[in-house]
Order: sequence, then C-alpha cells, then structure tokens
Amino acid sequence: MTIGMSNNNTLIVGSIGLDTIETISDRKESILGGSATYATIAAGKSSDVHLVGIIGDDFPPSGMKIFKEATVDLSNLEQKKGKTFSWGGRYAKDWDNRQTLFTELGVFKEFDPVLKQQNKEVPIIFLANIHPVLQLSVLDQCTKRKFVIIDTMNLWIDTEREKLKEVISSCDVLLINEFEAEQFTRRKNHDDQGTVLQALGPQNIIVKCGSKGAKLYAGHQLDTIGVFPIKNVIDPTGAGDAFGGGIAASLANGETMIESIINGSALASLTIEGFGIDTVYNASVDEIEKRKEHLRTTLNS
Repeated sequence: MTIGMSNNNTLIVGSIGLDTIETISDRKESILGGSATYATIAAGKSSDVHLVGIIGDDFPPSGMKIFKEATVDLSNLEQKKGKTFSWGGRYAKDWDNRQTLFTELGVFKEFDPVLKQQNKEVPIIFLANIHPVLQLSVLDQCTKRKFVIIDTMNLWIDTEREKLKEVISSCDVLLINEFEAEQFTRRKNHDDQGTVLQALGPQNIIVKCGSKGAKLYAGHQLDTIGVFPIKNVIDPTGAGDAFGGGIAASLANGETMIESIINGSALASLTIEGFGIDTVYNASVDEIEKRKEHLRTTLNS
C-alpha cells in the first residue's frame, strides 16, 4: 500500500520527560525521554518534524539543542514554570519485566495544546501514548489531516476504553502491542484481534510483538516483519515510540506501509542499543539503511 503523499512534514504529539533508568549494569538519572522525544528523534532522521509538547523551566539546554536539530517547528513546544515530567524505571535481567519507580507529572499535568495554524495543517500526524482525551483534542484541531497514526497503552484500555475507541475510529494506523491487543479485543488469536480492531475504523493495524517482530493487518492481508539482531540490549525504553516516529516519517515521504514499518523497526533496534536517545540520535543514514536492508529479508519469512 502506498500512501501517495510526500510533503515530508510530520506532527508529533506526546510527552517530553527526564527519565531515570536502572538496569542490571548501570543507572542513568535525568536523561532526555518521553514518547514525543523518541518519536521526534526517529522521525527527524528523514522528515520535517513539528513537535507538540510541554516542558518545565528545569529542562536542560542540551535537550533544547537536540530538539532544534531534530525539528523544523517548535512553536508548539510550551515551556512553563515548574518541573518537567519525570519517570523512573528499573528493568529485570531478562528485559521482560519493567518496574516503575516513580512518575512525577510536573507541568505535563497542564498539557492541553492549542495548535498554531501551521501545525493544524500538517497532513501526517503521530499521536504518541498520551491520554485519549488529549489525542481527540489534537485531532479536532488538525483541519487538513490526511493520515493519523496513534499509539496507546494498557492503562487507557483499562480506564478510558470508550474515549480510546473514539480515537481508534479516527485514525488510519493503530500501533498496539500483542498484550494490549488481547486486552482490548478480548481475543487470543491475532487474526481475530486484527478483525475486531479494523471493525472500529482503521484499516492498518500494527501489532508489536517485541523480539518476534511486528504484524501488519492491512485490509484482508497479513504481513509479518522480523527484527534486526541485537547482540547487547542496553535500554529498551522508547523503542516503541521510535518505531512509531519512524513509521510516520516514512509515510510522510510517500513510502509504503511495509517500508514504513521497516524504517520504524530499524530505528527501534538502534534505540535499545544505548541509554535513552543516545544511539538513535547519533545513528548515521548508512547504519539505518543497512538495518532496513536486513529487515527486508525478514518480510513474511
């Protein structure tokens, strides 16, 4: 499937934070994080990103420098007096279990974006994992949207199911992991999950299956994409957000859905090889292309 648009602009909406991450080998404090951050760094590798988010007056200048490099428009990056959203997490040795140590909303509690005119007109929108009411508020303002990608999480499935259904019915691509797909649809079979989710509206359902890759349900067709082999996982935080940002960027460039997933997978694989945004931020175009070439060989294999 080809989207047929290539003005190269993406609107990314989500959280911006300062993370504390603990693994079996290291601990990093107050590093740049948040769903919009990872998505922006990933998408900024190949598209013109318009970032929508909120930060506190404690946000480091180094973080602002990164955003200026990765975007073309920061007019909807709001800075308020107070603390930037912060989150702390600890990973188990097998990476399968993550314990949240703390969540401090700070100024993110006041996040209610009013889009500037130029941002209302961006055709490709990625709504990263934020409250469904906020996602709907942004969509209502996007007057010229042509393609909407959304991500969500188990919390909203539990607490905001009806509002989440509204968001899903308004999107073109739904990103959801395999556990969330089962939780939302109450079906164990992946094909059944795809059918139930498509019935809500979006004809492109991407089920993220972790180390097993991803499944794309597009119309009546199912495609599977594997993963790029990683020798040493350092920090899986933000990999799903980078995946979404990479998909949005490729769609903005007029690429097919499959190529977009391949791009997102390559960027996600880079993310987990370093703490925070480090590895994906520093990745070269050549390295990204090399990973995409490998991922193409995994298609439906």
